[in-house]
This record gives sequence, structure tokens and C-alpha cells, in this order.
Amino acid sequence: MRTGLYPGTFDPVTLGHMDIIQRAATLVDELVIGVAINGDKGPLFSLDERVAMIEAECGPLQERFGMTIRVHPFENLLIDCARDVGAQLIIRGLRAVADFEYEFQMVGMNRVLDDSVETVFLMADTEHQAVASKLVKEIARLGGNVSRFVPTAVERALREKVAG
Repeated sequence: MRTGLYPGTFDPVTLGHMDIIQRAATLVDELVIGVAINGDKGPLFSLDERVAMIEAECGPLQERFGMTIRVHPFENLLIDCARDVGAQLIIRGLRAVADFEYEFQMVGMNRVLDDSVETVFLMADTEHQAVASKLVKEIARLGGNVSRFVPTAVERALREKVAG
């Protein structure tokens, strides 16, 4: 059985994330969505809220693809998280060349730490290349329309969160 790990903070989960999740689901038998706890980033949504949003969005995909998708919060090294969940693959989404530079360094370090775990890059669909959670949160804070960037339920949660 091939297990893939798709890590991120998912604050909030975007349509770009969902695109990568759907495409990653075709590559593995089990997909683990690793939700980074990382308090240093100052997430808008709590860990429980982020996990719940991802579980709600991924539920229908499990049936559609006939495989398992599970959510796993983590705050250790990514490579240790991969070992914890039994992942042979780490799946990373790329939006632009700038993403590649950072990811290239991370792959090198992860290979030194454990060369049995491969990293696979999936390019974001052109429709989602500009979508970043940070920008989505800023648009929502300033009263803009985020419906083209996030799932409907996430849009509602964002509006409620920024309204206070």
C-alpha cells in the first residue's frame, strides 16, 4: 500500500489545496493530510477548526476515489511526521518558481534525514497558481469576495471569523 503525506498549515484550506489533494489521491492508496500546528505562523483558525474544514472537504473525495484520506496534526519535523504515518511519499504543491527554491532546499534536507521517503511535486492548476491562504485571509479581512479561492463552507467560516 502506498501512503502519501500532503503537509501544510491549511489556514484556511483553499481550492488550490483541494486541487492538489484530488490529484494526489490518484497517486496513492492512502493520503494523509498533515496539518502543521506551527503557532509561529499565527493561524487565524485553530487547529481543530482547520482539521474539521479539511475533513469536511475531503470526505466526499474518499468515496469518489475509493481510497482513504485522513487528517493528521503534527508539530515535529516533516520527515518524522512522514515516518509516523508510514508515508513513502511527501506531496508538495508548487505555484511558482519562488516556491521551488524553498522546496528544493527542503527536499535536500529531508533526503539527508531519511532517503527512503521521496518527495513528489505537483504544479498547481493555472486557475489556482495565485491562490495563497495568506492572501485569501487578507482579502476576507478587507471585505473582499473569496468565493473563487476557497470552498463554500470555508468561505462562510472565513466571513464569520473576520466579522469577529
